[in-house]
Amino acid sequence: MRYKNLVLAGMATAFLAISCATPSNDIDRKVDELLSKMTLEEKIGQMNQRSGGAELCDEIAAGQIGSILNCVDPNQINAIQKVAVEHSRLGIPVLVGRDVIHGFNTIFPIPLGLASTFDPALVEKGARIAAEEATANGVRWTFSPMLDIARDSRWGRVAEGSGEDVYLDCQMGVAMVKGYQGEDPADPTSLAACIKHFVGYGAAEGGRDYNSVMISERSLRNTYFPAFKACVDAGALTLMTSFNEIDGIPSTGNKWLLDDILRKEWGFEGMVVTDWNSSGEMIAHGFASDLKHASEISVNAGVDMDMESHGFARHLAELVKEGRVREADIDNAVRNILKLKFKLGLFDNPYVDAEAAASASYKAEALAAAKQSALESAILIKNDNNTLPLVKAKTILVTGPLADAPYEQMGTWAFDGQKEHTVTPLVSLKEQYNVIYEPGLAYSRDLNTSNLSKVKAAASRADAIVVIVGEEAILSGEAHSLSNINLVGAQSQLIATAKSTGKPVVVVVMAGRELTIGRDLPNCDAMLYCFHPGTMGGEAIADLISGKANPSGKLPMTMLVDAGQAPFYYNHNNGGRPNNGTETLLMDIPIEAGQTSLGCSSYYLDSGYGPLLPFGYGLSYTEFQYSNITISSSEYSEKDTIKVEYDLTNTGSKEGTEIAMLFVHDKVGSVVRPVKELKRFERVTLQPSETKHCEFTLPVSELAFYNIDMKKVVEPGEFELWVAGDSASGEAIPFCVK
Repeated sequence: MRYKNLVLAGMATAFLAISCATPSNDIDRKVDELLSKMTLEEKIGQMNQRSGGAELCDEIAAGQIGSILNCVDPNQINAIQKVAVEHSRLGIPVLVGRDVIHGFNTIFPIPLGLASTFDPALVEKGARIAAEEATANGVRWTFSPMLDIARDSRWGRVAEGSGEDVYLDCQMGVAMVKGYQGEDPADPTSLAACIKHFVGYGAAEGGRDYNSVMISERSLRNTYFPAFKACVDAGALTLMTSFNEIDGIPSTGNKWLLDDILRKEWGFEGMVVTDWNSSGEMIAHGFASDLKHASEISVNAGVDMDMESHGFARHLAELVKEGRVREADIDNAVRNILKLKFKLGLFDNPYVDAEAAASASYKAEALAAAKQSALESAILIKNDNNTLPLVKAKTILVTGPLADAPYEQMGTWAFDGQKEHTVTPLVSLKEQYNVIYEPGLAYSRDLNTSNLSKVKAAASRADAIVVIVGEEAILSGEAHSLSNINLVGAQSQLIATAKSTGKPVVVVVMAGRELTIGRDLPNCDAMLYCFHPGTMGGEAIADLISGKANPSGKLPMTMLVDAGQAPFYYNHNNGGRPNNGTETLLMDIPIEAGQTSLGCSSYYLDSGYGPLLPFGYGLSYTEFQYSNITISSSEYSEKDTIKVEYDLTNTGSKEGTEIAMLFVHDKVGSVVRPVKELKRFERVTLQPSETKHCEFTLPVSELAFYNIDMKKVVEPGEFELWVAGDSASGEAIPFCVK
């Protein structure tokens, strides 16, 4: 306990240091020099990541831990670093990690909400702010962004990603990597990004977390790899393996993924870490016989650092002596870890200014960016008779379990968000309206309807009703899968009660996933879908309701009629009997019908063919019109660039922002191609009656895919493209590639 006591005694001291970044051309030399001095046990210690703080200092002093996570006290981190640098034999600083997923103290919308902004520049800015706040507190490594393509809203971790689309996932992932890491990793505000989960985790069967995944190599390459490759190319410093197995091989033990693809094919030079005990979980998979075997498999597959299985620390030395793990592979892993520490400047600057840490968070710029992100992430789902904005209402009834729930509003993975800094819709609406507040339900799962009569009575004194519903933060995120994704508890009854009053009803949804809201839409006049909007969500929602701001968000996932349709996504392949627009539904079938194939296309008799709302859907308080859409040629070669021009007009009476999208379809391929694929998008802001001439440029090379021979090529043939505001709109324009 000697060093724990040293830490506790020194926690009041603030350590200051000047950054002296090691030139990149010197890093290899310094790493090799340090590595040559290390014992096998000290090397293994660098590969060991533990969760904790001061209680680990004796092990840190003994060179048994290379990284810690979940300690965010800057005084304690400084004292821990003092133990590592001054009291361990080699003076190697500790790498401190934390799940900084959508903000550190200042919480931004959940990543699925950030994706709905279609604004990579704003997302990058938010990640930069998160990095500045986290690093001020001593954290230099975040386990973000999550790049898992997710096509099933039942999976709780859809909250952490960018939805179903490959191109959008690439853009948002790269923006986060750039924001976290900044211009120079050695800058004290640089937060090393960790791209995760490699790979296919979002395709877990049935949306059940940690479940099996069945993905072909071609699907991996065309759908699940691209965002990881894009972030590797953008300089992501670390990568995390996933919990799932693919084709019977868990990611943490998959040499083809971690060595053949990641290292050799893509040239990744960063550090690979397991997910929490994902090495140990290979025992439950039936892929490893015990923890020692799991550790052997992990290192031989290409893992550098073990997060919390403790297997490397316990077994690697023995495995090396037995010849089951090569010390050369241990050296390679430690080399990657030490390189990261040198790149981050930790050897020259392991400490932070603890006294300044408190003032690093909740700065005006951070709060403004968080509010702007919440504004842009909000999706207007319905707005009958221009109910929104509520410009004529003077007195409004605010009800619902999420109206004043500062903790729940932050959403999943907001470990360091402080609810006392959260601005709720109730607080902000009181600044703009006369507000009657009657919550109706105590929390989202509340089944007690005894207070709904109070809501109905209070409505008689209001000009309009704002019902704020959704999910508590704990209902989405890791290990929070659902088979039913309707609004939980009695929230639908609350909405119906509000509708029964005859007053205009505005529903605001704050959730961690796209819920099935079809049963609730008839009971409201307008609906804003906001996901979990974070610290400044209340101000954003109030401004949207009052008309100070105009919604511009778009759905990053297809919204389902019911959960039975999942997985459902716009960029699917066609089967042999694609839908032709005529559906025979359950109640259309005559009594004693003959055994026919009915509509002869792929859909559910009870839910129909289409989704509730398509990918990219989102209304505005104004209207937009696309016109004069042209392409630069009808025929291209593989080396050409397609230029698409169009006019976009604001035909309404309010300033607004439209997110224009470019979709492409390869009509015939050596393998079946998706019916549509997003290739470009842009945010266009227009004044009333304003028209802008806009253009997209798309190199033909970006039409490449992995063909029947598993080679990435552009195949000649017929194509079509659309310019529209969502995946279901627009007129196809044909072109061909020779």
